[in-house]
Amino acid sequence: MASPESDGQFQFTGIKKKYLNPYTLTGRMNCVLAIYGGIALLVLYFKLRPLKTPAVKAT
Repeated sequence: MASPESDGQFQFTGIKKKYLNPYTLTGRMNCVLAIYGGIALLVLYFKLRPLKTPAVKAT
């Protein structure tokens, strides 16, 4: 198991320290929201992109 002495190896810096810390409830929530946002952007991209039309119409 983890001891208090081994916690020194988990020193986060930058944006991860403030917003995406996996050890706090707020950080976990922000990770989930970022994943859901990325999935939503992918869905919107594929739903709203123009469909390719054939160059020559078959009659």
